[in-house]
Amino acid sequence: MTTDPTDPTTPVAPDNPTGSTGSTRRMPTVDRAGGAPGPPDPGVPPSHEPVPTLDRGGGGRARRFWSARRVPAALLALVLLGAAGLLLYDIAAVRAGHPAMQWRRSLADGLAERQLDDVAVLVGAGVAAAIGLWLLLLALTPGLRDLLPMRRDRTEVRAGLDRTAAALVLRDRAVEVPGVQSVRVRMGRRKAKVRALSHFRGIDDVRTDLETVLARAVGELGLAKPPGLSVRVDRPARKG
Repeated sequence: MTTDPTDPTTPVAPDNPTGSTGSTRRMPTVDRAGGAPGPPDPGVPPSHEPVPTLDRGGGGRARRFWSARRVPAALLALVLLGAAGLLLYDIAAVRAGHPAMQWRRSLADGLAERQLDDVAVLVGAGVAAAIGLWLLLLALTPGLRDLLPMRRDRTEVRAGLDRTAAALVLRDRAVEVPGVQSVRVRMGRRKAKVRALSHFRGIDDVRTDLETVLARAVGELGLAKPPGLSVRVDRPARKG
């Protein structure tokens, strides 16, 4: 029996170089326009590879910003430099045969004559201890309390929001609530205190709307540690 390959009614055996029967494999399709892969074939099961997404919480822990403390450091350096320079000059003058300065002789005589329980000695020791504690406090605390750290979506980026700016945002959102006449916001590091005056509507309804709007606004600020809300609504004082 002879077959004509040009006849469409002639059966053609599938090309199976591996010798297996009853199995077919679909080849990947290519978009002719740009060479990109085409849409997936509905007959092929989807791949189990994870879809890449942007990590919103892997930027690391948001810590507070540390102040440079330039002014206290500069003042302390100038005081120590002046005292050390004056003392070295007096020591060099004594070694050269000149008498010591009057302040040094008076200080040495006073320390030799005064007792440890003397009032002047106790006051001087208290002042020195207070200055030392103040310097230690400056060295161990970050400072910049007006700068609130924001969430770190990326490791290499650090951002902060000024407390005044955050308070303005909350105030602008609060005045949009129906019934609110005026708003005063005090933004702290742990709590935002909102005091509003309502000239119409019920106070409970206005407070509920304020809490809802302000809670959403605090979440939109993007702070690392969102502050708590304290909302108070009053009526304006009557004139006359």
